[in-house]
Amino acid sequence: MARVKAGEAANPAPPTVQRIRIRFAKRGRLRFLSHRDVARSVERAVRRAGVPVAHSHGFSPHPRLSWVGAAPTGTASEAEYLEIGLTSPVEPAALVSALDAALPDGLDILDAVVAEAPSLPDRIDASRWVVELPGVDPAELRAAVDALLALETLVVDRVMPSGRRQIDVRAAVASASVDVTSDDSRASTTGGAGVCAILTAVVRQTTPAVRPDDVLGALDVVAGLRPPVPAKATRMAQGLLDDRGDLADPLGPPRVTTQA
Repeated sequence: MARVKAGEAANPAPPTVQRIRIRFAKRGRLRFLSHRDVARSVERAVRRAGVPVAHSHGFSPHPRLSWVGAAPTGTASEAEYLEIGLTSPVEPAALVSALDAALPDGLDILDAVVAEAPSLPDRIDASRWVVELPGVDPAELRAAVDALLALETLVVDRVMPSGRRQIDVRAAVASASVDVTSDDSRASTTGGAGVCAILTAVVRQTTPAVRPDDVLGALDVVAGLRPPVPAKATRMAQGLLDDRGDLADPLGPPRVTTQA
């Protein structure tokens, strides 16, 4: 076997000539997929679709897929992002169609754009979450949110594989508001008229990341708020948080959008 020269890869792969950034959704029952399950599904879809994905060098090459801020298991999302390295140029519209057809329903490709500086992680520092709380009185939720926002800090404990960690939830919550909707389909489970309080919160990225259940835990601490049935959280957007409280689109123009 030929000896590898100094500075050369043991198993050189074709170079990456283009990077495509993609926004996709995690919907319905597939919200219960872990990030690892989602990554495996995308890798299989890339192979089935014949995408000219670049691979790492070495004896165990891996496809060059870069992920940013994956949503927690059990939460839905309309704003998941990844970047794919390619060995030959591909039109974003063609990549959207090919990958969307190869993925299962519930993992839906929404947008794609050729990557430009700055990097994708540098374009995201916050998320907008919508949390449905069936059976919760909107007035009670507003009072709990007001109590949380009135504080400068509120630390909750989270049990992690490495041990118990303390997380300052209040420092991560940039804004929060309350709405209400009538959902008659929930009446049998809530025992009421199907009223569903809606919490919308913009949460800054922290380490470790503050999740929707951490925010609900903080509302329990400050006001004893405990939903009678499990909440449903959906991430609606990610991006850079500006002075107005809006999130800038990480992909930016131009982009391709599907009506999934």
